[in-house]
Amino acid sequence: MRFQYPRWLLPISTPPPIGPFETCKKSARLWTATVEMIEVQNLHKHYGRVEAVKSLSFRAPNGAITGLLGPNGAGKTTALRMISGVLKPDSGRIQFDRPEIGALLDHIGLYARLTARENLEYFGELRGISGAQLRTRVDQVLHALGLANNADRRTAGFSQGERMKTALGRILIHSPQNLLLDEPTNGLDIPTVRSLRTLLRQLRNDGACVVYSSHVLDEVRMLCDHIVVVAGGRVVAQGSAEELCRETASDSLEDAFVKLTSGQEALECSR
Repeated sequence: MRFQYPRWLLPISTPPPIGPFETCKKSARLWTATVEMIEVQNLHKHYGRVEAVKSLSFRAPNGAITGLLGPNGAGKTTALRMISGVLKPDSGRIQFDRPEIGALLDHIGLYARLTARENLEYFGELRGISGAQLRTRVDQVLHALGLANNADRRTAGFSQGERMKTALGRILIHSPQNLLLDEPTNGLDIPTVRSLRTLLRQLRNDGACVVYSSHVLDEVRMLCDHIVVVAGGRVVAQGSAEELCRETASDSLEDAFVKLTSGQEALECSR
């Protein structure tokens, strides 16, 4: 079975059927050759009376790691779910310049009774890869993630780090040009986190567009080229770590983050 997109979201890997910049009049996601990035414009999303995302806008360029930094409940996960196509926004627009997406959202999504190799083969087949091409690609991903020695073990017996590596393999199997990662280091030990950083930097250097969501300041500071600070469902600031510190007259990214988000959190609590 090949991967199927929701009916409201046409595959951005196919040529646009209506015009050069539009895939579907009712869809928030567009394929376009006019931007070299992921571009998010004025996204809104309600859950009942709760407005989780409010006029969210930012750009994530190719060949860079863009960090979504915010406290728990800021709207980061909701934003990534909309960008990936899992969740339909109430309004707004999302543009891509390149078709393929790999998304690691708020769950790992592995089949525990399958081995690491079998998981990757299964998800590769969903993406339309088969035969010798699939076997070669699975071997490449297993080697890149340091899973070759455990490739034929069931993932039910894996450590948290091994499960996360396999999940990363799941989203890398089809060589996506855009990566969406939601809190990918949760539960990982220091060596695994360092390996993940090395892998993401390599993908960035190869031209990938990486959007990396986290509330851990040190991770974002060490890894991200551009930081988008989100609080109360809104973008409250963006720039490099150094630029955010200058903007807030702060000595550290932690101090800048507190200054940028505390006012927004107080505003939300007063409503």
